[in-house]
Amino acid sequence: MPYNDGSEAFPSALKLLIAGGFGVGKTTFVGAVSEIEPLRTEELLTTASVGTDKLTGVERKSTTTVAMDFGRITISRDHVLYLFGTPGQERFWFMWDELSVGAMGAVVLADTRRLEDCFPAVDFFESRGIEFLIAVNEFEDALRYQVDDVRSALDLKPDIPVIFCDARDRRSATGVLIDLIKHLLQTRIRP
Repeated sequence: MPYNDGSEAFPSALKLLIAGGFGVGKTTFVGAVSEIEPLRTEELLTTASVGTDKLTGVERKSTTTVAMDFGRITISRDHVLYLFGTPGQERFWFMWDELSVGAMGAVVLADTRRLEDCFPAVDFFESRGIEFLIAVNEFEDALRYQVDDVRSALDLKPDIPVIFCDARDRRSATGVLIDLIKHLLQTRIRP
C-alpha cells in the first residue's frame, strides 16, 4: 500500500475488512457506506446448498457472497478507505486469507440471534494479529444486550471495542468505521 512521506501513522490507502457470519449484513454494510456502486459477488442460493449452508435465522435469504464485496470511501485527496466484505459461509472461508493480506483492521459484524456465527471471524483476526472491533447489527427482531454481555459471550479481551449499529444506515455504518480507525490509532500508539 502506498504511504505518503513516512510522517503519518497510516498509509494513504487503508484496507479494511468487513467480516462475520452468513447473513449478518456485510454486503448491506459495504453498500451503505461505499461512495461507488459496490462490487458484489452474490449468487443465488440453490438446492445444491441444502445441507451445506446453515440457514437457521436467515431462511428468507436468497443470495450469498461467494468471493467478496468491495467498496471505497475517499476521505481526502490523499486518503482512501478500501472495504472488503468477506463471504460468510464456511465453504468460502478460503477467501479470507487472500482478502486479509494488507488489511489494517476489521469490523466483525455480529447478530445476537446467532452470536456463535461470528466466532470464526474473531478467531481468524486474533490468530493473525489483525486489530478488529465487534459491531452488533441490531436486527429488528433481535434481543438487545449490554456491551459487557456481548463481550462476555464472545470471550473478548477488554481492549476490543463492542458497538451497536444498523448496517443499513449510512450514518451508523460510517460511525462503526470511525470507531475502528480510532481503535487502530490507539493500538498503534500503545507502547
